[in-house]
Order: sequence, then structure tokens, then C-alpha cells
Amino acid sequence: MSDFSFRFHGLRLVARPSGALWQPETRCLTVSDLHLGRSTRMARLRHQLLPPYETSETLRRLGAEIAALNPLRVVSLGDSFDDAAAMTELAPSDLEALQRLIAGCDWVWISGNHDPSPQNPPFGGRFAESHQDSPASPVLRHILAKPGPDISGHLHPVVPLGGRRWRAFLVSRNHLILPAFGTYTGGLEISHPAFDGWLRPGHALLCASRIMEVPLP
Repeated sequence: MSDFSFRFHGLRLVARPSGALWQPETRCLTVSDLHLGRSTRMARLRHQLLPPYETSETLRRLGAEIAALNPLRVVSLGDSFDDAAAMTELAPSDLEALQRLIAGCDWVWISGNHDPSPQNPPFGGRFAESHQDSPASPVLRHILAKPGPDISGHLHPVVPLGGRRWRAFLVSRNHLILPAFGTYTGGLEISHPAFDGWLRPGHALLCASRIMEVPLP
């Protein structure tokens, strides 16, 4: 796995090909938009029947990152669950896997638009509107906000290149947006108006077998 190290407002950060963000000095692992329970929610709402394996796969991939890095803290930047009900619908094996991951570190669930829960989940970790290590540090939140600096998710950025759509970190002067980590999460191309005015000038870090850096057009 070929990581990409860069600096953002005084922090040394490492973008991982998995879509996770690693901060070596504080041993903090940050991911965004897990959307656990997406297939069960879609079935419950009778929208679409999806193979019910995405939660297990997302937790497997997240577990691999935790095993590789041994973080002291894990921050999930919102939309960790596809809705509030999905927190109570986890399969027993997925619930057990999640509890094992949470037990080893300080776990922060940032509230998102899909999971705006004010109460801590019964299986561990704590909900927060945002997280900040110090007054001078970037704010970790679900949706980017002016003036920043902040580290966020929500938009599921992808970059079309070479006939493929690549999940990507987007980095500008004051904003760092993480790609969606969840297995069934879609992506929003960076040409979408939702990105206008936020990121240019900036660059994208594409999640391939190694991180590829490209300037934003």
C-alpha cells in the first residue's frame, strides 16, 4: 500500500488508498461516510434490494486499517449509519465485529445528516457534533463550512480520469474532504456545483493501489 504524506494547517497527515486519513503524531484514524446498514434501510423502505453484505465488508476494511495502524482514536465523520434505525438493525456478527473495533480505542461518531443522533450508541463510542484537538487545529465535522480550516466528508468526491471514476481526497487551502469509505456509497464528481467556490486552487488525491496526486482543474 502506497500512502501519501502531506501537511494541512500544521498537521502531518497521511492519505491511505483505502480512503482513510491517518495522523501519525496523535495516532488518530479518520474515515467518513461508512453508511453502515444501507442495504437493510433500502429493503425496509422498499426502494431496492441489495446484497446484504456491505456492512460486513466495510467493517472488514476498517478493521484492516485499525490492525495496520493501531490508532488511539478513531473519528468517523458522519453518515456512519444509513439512518438512525440502521444502528439497531445490525446483524449480530456485524455488531460483534463493530464492538471489537470500538473496544480498542477512543471512538468518536460525528453526527451526520443521515445519523443526527444526540445520544451515544449502546454499542460504544460517543456522538459529537464536531471534534477539534486544540483551538488552532482544523475542525473535524461532517459538512465543510466557511471559513475553515476543517476536515469533512458528506460529498463523496470522485474524480473521472482515464475512463474510471476514482474516489478521492480533495485538498484546498482551508478544506480537506475525505472520500466515502462505505462499500455501497456512491460518488459525486468534482464538476458538480456542490464543490464550486470551495476547493480551487487545490489538488485531489486519488485512491488507487497507490495514492495519485492530480491538480484540480
